[in-house]
Amino acid sequence: MKISLQIPSFTWPGGSAELAPRLKEIVQTADEGGFYSIWVMDHYFQLDPMLGPADQPMLEAYSALTYIAAVTSNVKLGALVTGVHYRYPGFLIKQVTNLDVLSGGRAYFGIGAGWYERESVGLGFPFPATKERFERLEETLQITQQMWSDDNGAYNGKHYQLAETLCNPQPVAEPRPPIMIGGMGEKKTLRLVAQYADATNLFAFAGTDVLRHKLEVLRGHCEAIGRNYDEIERSALGTVHVAADASSAADIVAQCAELADAGIQHAIFNMPNVHDITPLATFASEIIPEVTAF
Repeated sequence: MKISLQIPSFTWPGGSAELAPRLKEIVQTADEGGFYSIWVMDHYFQLDPMLGPADQPMLEAYSALTYIAAVTSNVKLGALVTGVHYRYPGFLIKQVTNLDVLSGGRAYFGIGAGWYERESVGLGFPFPATKERFERLEETLQITQQMWSDDNGAYNGKHYQLAETLCNPQPVAEPRPPIMIGGMGEKKTLRLVAQYADATNLFAFAGTDVLRHKLEVLRGHCEAIGRNYDEIERSALGTVHVAADASSAADIVAQCAELADAGIQHAIFNMPNVHDITPLATFASEIIPEVTAF
């Protein structure tokens, strides 16, 4: 099993002046400690009320990832996951391509239909109805395939029209950065995973029975279109609080074993006390070595 880190909060001691050096310390510790990848959210407001008040600090995803790329060497990097309505596809794909090139081929392209209406309305982003956002998501996935190919011709969709799908430089990753689609919707999201993606991201908090069911739905979509289900990386996002009065290393190893038994290959964790650095050290010394065989 692969173990990765998501950083969904930047509310750390020292405020804005200390944010960059604290982030550098976190990601370098994770990089050196054997974490497979590092992820940030693609949000502009904090997720109120799930993770904190909306006005907590929040970094823009792709500039933050570019900074992280510059101070790390091994970890893969991605947004978990980009909201499709925040950027035009041509610009978004160039951002992901640049991240991949400048990091030496370490980018993931995480994407989804988006959902956080408050920040969209607050900052003036268009927020189409759910049906349209999924239409735009599928068109963006098609444009991605075309821009990451030798075809520089036009793309004419319902929502997006590109006269030239030119993307130079091309990604460094072979054959291209893996595309991860986030979400658990059975009719639309998992169908798009089967058709276009290299990885799926589910929510660990849903429980292992739900995860097994969602993966069987994904398998069914793959069978319907002749896709090899085993080509798709199966990941899940969860939260752990590594502390003496919370979860121990043994607890997290057991959780990873349950996820692996449900079919998950890649566990991505966020940690509310990650800025203390100690949880990352615990993962590096006591958890990651134990779960690699799962």
